[in-house]
Amino acid sequence: MNRRDVLLSIMGCANGLPFSPVQLQKAVFLIDRNLVEIFDENSRFGFEPYDYGPFDREVYVEAGYLELSGLTISAKGNSGYTEYSVTTAGLAKSKALLESMPANHRAYISQVVDWVRSLGFASLVKSIYEAYPDMRANSVFRG
Repeated sequence: MNRRDVLLSIMGCANGLPFSPVQLQKAVFLIDRNLVEIFDENSRFGFEPYDYGPFDREVYVEAGYLELSGLTISAKGNSGYTEYSVTTAGLAKSKALLESMPANHRAYISQVVDWVRSLGFASLVKSIYEAYPDMRANSVFRG
């Protein structure tokens, strides 16, 4: 699966509910790091330690392509940050993509999405740092 389809699959697991930027980055990071086998060759993201942990600008680039295709939307949320969610068409396509995966892969993606969406900014960043200390290298986070 190419990374755009992986991103759409991740976003679709939230059933139309939005992701904050940190939630989206960390969900994609966890899938990229722990479910390598779902990616086509040379299709993975390139996460690097950044201000608040693992970050890859390409997550937003791919989300932009999905939005241009009518599969996702991005809008300013209550927090003032852009939030990302699937459209009705994106949800339908993501469900088809998820159905094409083995059940254990679907389950893992769903668990990751539920987990990242359940945490606030500080808790999520702190949890990622605890599990992946290599991603703390360039951090400005002091939580």
